[in-house]
Amino acid sequence: MTIETIEGGHATTPQGFYAGAVCAGMYASGPKAGGFDLGILYSDRDCTSGGVLTQNMVRSAPVYVNERRFPAGNIRGVITNSGNANAPFGEAGIAEAAEMAGLGARKAGAPDEQFAVCSTGVTGVLIPMEKIRAGVPQINATRDGGPDFATAIMTTDTVSKQVAVAVKDGDRVLYTVGGCCKGSGMIHPNMATMLAYVTTDANVERSFMRTVVREVADSTFNMVTVDGDTSCSDTLLAMANGASGVEVIEAGTPAAAQFKAALLDVCTQLSRKLARDGEGASHLVTVSVTGAQDEATARNVAKTVALSSLVKTAVAGNDPNWGRILVAAGRSGSPVEPTRTSVSLQGEVLFDRGKVLPFDEYALHELMKQEEVVIAIDLGSGSASATAWGCDLTTEYVHINADYRT
Repeated sequence: MTIETIEGGHATTPQGFYAGAVCAGMYASGPKAGGFDLGILYSDRDCTSGGVLTQNMVRSAPVYVNERRFPAGNIRGVITNSGNANAPFGEAGIAEAAEMAGLGARKAGAPDEQFAVCSTGVTGVLIPMEKIRAGVPQINATRDGGPDFATAIMTTDTVSKQVAVAVKDGDRVLYTVGGCCKGSGMIHPNMATMLAYVTTDANVERSFMRTVVREVADSTFNMVTVDGDTSCSDTLLAMANGASGVEVIEAGTPAAAQFKAALLDVCTQLSRKLARDGEGASHLVTVSVTGAQDEATARNVAKTVALSSLVKTAVAGNDPNWGRILVAAGRSGSPVEPTRTSVSLQGEVLFDRGKVLPFDEYALHELMKQEEVVIAIDLGSGSASATAWGCDLTTEYVHINADYRT
């Protein structure tokens, strides 16, 4: 079995999925004014599904609706708007989110309870439901509508984020996994991601689907950080409709391991796209931690280093200040022993188990001008590993967020 990325793949690459978008007028001004801001993505048949939601105690109204529907594991579609997060407005907002989900479900010919709803954008502003009601009937959902849907969910994103892979047996495609996501700022998910949707025409058993989505989220989207802020709207939804005709994939089988690998591939690619498009970012930062005593330690150290403002600003200035990396790892709260730890930057070892190594600072400065900066930390204490993705911190980040509303 092999997993191959499909050039130009997106959320409706898997069989049986449809999507579309429309301009509902959610933006009065700015770069998205007049562009897609309301979209729908759904399967033409029943699905098994898995999802995770934000753990922020201040949550958007759609999160409350979704948390009631996700446990059934049968979501087959989602309606999403950008420009307004519908948060935090209590029961009134929840009623509007439920109405919005119902509008999407009827558009897709699905039962209300099998439809999810997401909203993203500014908080503290009432969602203009009259625009949603007018916009939904205008959406033309098609098999090629994935890119339009991916554009509709963008807020401060500079590019849409889409991917699809094919799982193959020789030359024969068994099934495909596709997806899209949005996110650029307020990115530091906790058991979820910004907004991410994954689709597959594989036939996945319900309980395994719910479990594997959570496991993959922990290794991918939960390892992304841009600014340390967790959104009130974070949602990951994955849907499997079985349209490929493959046999049902159940836990504990070789097919299950292959499906998890494909899902991991898609979510990893989307996670990297999120980090690279961090608000104002000029570099993708990949932090790889090995030699940890357990996976929790590896994840914690990796995310702490990726989130460090001092590390992020050093990367922005192409400054090989490796001491910031080691100190950030040390403040993670996890066991870090300098006499066992090694630190590498762009493939060059700078600190090795307590010893500072000489290096050509100018040459490494030039290497750090590459689009991706790779930090590797070996804790020398075990065999566990983890990778986190982040971005540098530039003055543009301040301008984007200071001027977001005014």
